[in-house]
Amino acid sequence: MPPLPESPFHQLLANRISAPGTLVAVAAVLSVGTANAAYAQDAASMDPSVMQPVEQTETPVDSPPHQTEAGRAIDFEANELAYDSENDIVTASGNVILRSEDRSVRAQQVTWNRKTGQIVASGDVRFVDAEGNQLYTSRIELTDEFEAGAMEELLLALRAGGRLAARGGARQDDGAIILTDAAYSACAVADPENCDKDPSWRITADRVTYSPDDQQIRFKGAYLELFGARLLPLPGLAIRADGAAVSGVTVPNLRVSESNGVEVQAGYYWRLADNKDLTVEASVFSEAPPMVSAQWRHLTDKGAYQITGYGTSSRRIGLGGATPTAQNDLRGYIFANGKFQFTPKWSVTGSVRLATDRTFLRRYDISREDRLRSTVNVERISDTSYFSLAGWATQTLRVNAEQGQVPFALPVLDYRKRFTDPSGLGGTLELQANTLAITRNEGQNTQRAFAGARWDLRKLTNLGQVVTLTGLVRGDVYHSDNNGLTATAIYRGNPGWQTRGVALGAIDMQWPFVGEALGGTQVFTPRVQIVASPPIRNLAVPNEDARAIDLEDSNLFALNRFPGYDRVEDGTRITYGFDWELQRPSWRAKATFGQSYRLDKDQDILVDGTGLSERVSDFVGRTEVRYRNFLQLTHRYRLDKDNFAVRRNEFDATVGTKRTYAEIGYLRLNRDIAAGIEDLQDREELRVATRVAFAKYWSVFGSGVLNLTDFEEDPTLTSDGFEPVRTRLGVAYQDDCLEMGLTWRRDYVTSGDAQRGNTFQFYFALRNLGF
Repeated sequence: MPPLPESPFHQLLANRISAPGTLVAVAAVLSVGTANAAYAQDAASMDPSVMQPVEQTETPVDSPPHQTEAGRAIDFEANELAYDSENDIVTASGNVILRSEDRSVRAQQVTWNRKTGQIVASGDVRFVDAEGNQLYTSRIELTDEFEAGAMEELLLALRAGGRLAARGGARQDDGAIILTDAAYSACAVADPENCDKDPSWRITADRVTYSPDDQQIRFKGAYLELFGARLLPLPGLAIRADGAAVSGVTVPNLRVSESNGVEVQAGYYWRLADNKDLTVEASVFSEAPPMVSAQWRHLTDKGAYQITGYGTSSRRIGLGGATPTAQNDLRGYIFANGKFQFTPKWSVTGSVRLATDRTFLRRYDISREDRLRSTVNVERISDTSYFSLAGWATQTLRVNAEQGQVPFALPVLDYRKRFTDPSGLGGTLELQANTLAITRNEGQNTQRAFAGARWDLRKLTNLGQVVTLTGLVRGDVYHSDNNGLTATAIYRGNPGWQTRGVALGAIDMQWPFVGEALGGTQVFTPRVQIVASPPIRNLAVPNEDARAIDLEDSNLFALNRFPGYDRVEDGTRITYGFDWELQRPSWRAKATFGQSYRLDKDQDILVDGTGLSERVSDFVGRTEVRYRNFLQLTHRYRLDKDNFAVRRNEFDATVGTKRTYAEIGYLRLNRDIAAGIEDLQDREELRVATRVAFAKYWSVFGSGVLNLTDFEEDPTLTSDGFEPVRTRLGVAYQDDCLEMGLTWRRDYVTSGDAQRGNTFQFYFALRNLGF
């Protein structure tokens, strides 16, 4: 073979470079396929950013990269080089790598016909485009401008996920890529153990067109195949090469329920822009008129919001089981929420939830909530201050609740300002101002305002004790009317204008001890707290936000065990207890236990059964045990101080892995509170859920909620002590690109036209399909 002449291309072939790059092949920005598993494994192992230069048989020539006639600079490296002077063809062999800007080609052989300008890469060709998409093929033709021409037996792996395999492909004059006899899938061709696997679904097509201008991949003659079986034609299917969503038909949903019969739901999704979209769906029922729904989502430069609505016209059964309405009523539900951040400190958050009646959401299985809250909140948050101006409204969906008794709150204003060491004594001073107006259409109205200050000083002694000093003063002003319409007398307060003062002082000491135990490290922390306050006019003012009082481990050492501002514990009390924690490899255990003692007489604001009504409180505690991510157990309890009867018993446990697990939750409140205190009635409930995985991608699951409350615990209930509320069973398949399953659910309570009975639902979702 004659010697290789010194030429720019000769210098190009001899160069060795380390800077990564890539070629331009518009075809590589396509999609994914079921392709060859060997190619897929090679894709994971070949990363041009970490690839080392190969050994050369030629002596490197230190010269600048070659420039094509189109002006593109190309770097090159290979093991061997040959030149056919008669035909003016340059051939590079053995780990050939071409790099140009942010594109690259790797192949076993590359030939360049200098007369025609054609470049052909063959043998395990790997092409990476500017977007990071990878093309694998046995042979590809490139022009002198390094644009892809004809390709054979190709596989494209999209950076956004997915693969597209085809028998052949070619680039058109307008830049579009035409692929023939193609198949697309978003499924991996290897499992987590790196074993070959067939994709659970794929889309086959006679012809696939890629348009680089809009990043669209369009299919002609497309069919959906599931586990190798051709199921469904997909006319007009189009997806985006970059993985973004595109407009298209949504996946249908099938359900059978006692209230509506057979339901088929389908719709259309409009991708109006990258920051906004609209989904419109229709549900057709065998035993009810059809229903339409829509969802609008919009992301702006200041925030985001969404609006969802449902609408239908159907006969409605009253909550008392009355005869259905003679004519169809317009029924529906709207839900909108959003948040806007106008500056780093100022923001607005809001939500609106409204339904036409109390059973619409439950009948159409949209939600099982018993109340709908709407709110708006303007906030300013800085390092040392907080401001909030909010409003709240609630629509009750409970059967026996009167809407006129449900309050709406507007305005709700809260401002706090924090100062560090304002007087030179150390600690932190926080000033607070708060106002609230509660209005009812058929009930008590209350307005409240207060201003206060709180000082906290935290010190560490030489013996290791953590001592916290707290002082609080506050002045309250209340106005209320229609107080007699509040059913519970201790919640009413006196009508008209009322004032009161609040003052409180506290000292809290914790003394942690650290040592070895059971092969690990334990921390035992005794804790003592003294809180003192002069008498407070609690019953003179209404109680709107501090009703559900109950002694728990979470509020044992709180300055005020009431959850809100309207009630404040007065007198002097001592609270004592301990925290204990043990940590050892893979294990962690924690425990809390304590009690409080009141120095003065019993208080009227703390009713019997709360655990706080007498001088000596009940015992409360919490135990937590965790073993890696396999076991997590939490037990919370309250023991009667006189006979150690369990007044609160709450148990939550999770055992298992992410795929196979069991969950159990149990709650019993046995407080023996007098009837009429509606916020503190006893309850007993059991919740169970489990999932068992089998056959790699399959699982069976089930859950249930049981009401164990009987008539003795709550006279308002008719339960016999074992009343299922809701149960569910199902089977599901889930892999990296497909999720489907069948679920059975049974409801045991009829509420108007939301009837008790069985509901069957089949769901099906293709992941990473882009629509």
